[in-house]
Amino acid sequence: MKKLLVVLIASAAAMSAAQAQSTSAPRAYVGAGIASADHDFKQSGASNVDTDGWKASGKIFGGYDFNQTWGVEAGYTDFAKSDVNYSIGGVNRRGETDGHAFYVAGKATLPVNEQFSVYGKLGATRIKNELEIVNASMSRSKTEAYGAVGAEYKLNQNVSLVGEYERYGKSKDFGAKADVLTIGAKYAF
Repeated sequence: MKKLLVVLIASAAAMSAAQAQSTSAPRAYVGAGIASADHDFKQSGASNVDTDGWKASGKIFGGYDFNQTWGVEAGYTDFAKSDVNYSIGGVNRRGETDGHAFYVAGKATLPVNEQFSVYGKLGATRIKNELEIVNASMSRSKTEAYGAVGAEYKLNQNVSLVGEYERYGKSKDFGAKADVLTIGAKYAF
């Protein structure tokens, strides 16, 4: 019974993939956007913490749509430098955070009509955050899960506007938080 169920699911997936391939040719794309992340700083004993908050930065990405439903995407997001001011034991201190992330993800798209579609991405990200304070610096790199949901509006056959919510792993002690809002444009060829 289990084998029959697996065969039925695999057959349905193969037929839907073949049908989707017949309605849309494979296409590559590149894009750029503005990513905005809230910056944070957590340290035991720190009080009066003041950071730059939400800060805009740049993002570049590229991908390949196998058909109108399935694709892959890779990208780079620069989280920009952010100042942090805080107090420990009544002594005021200042620091600076910086960070960036690379990601690669599978992408599933659901066309709503000819111009508008929604999508989701799931993959992995490599994040690097740095903190520099007087007489000390810290750097952390980690590979974590990456996910996103978004919408795309086609201006014409090649140019689209995109907006998405992205999640770059777990929240960090310093630097950009894991939640990122992005708007951008992409060109398919």
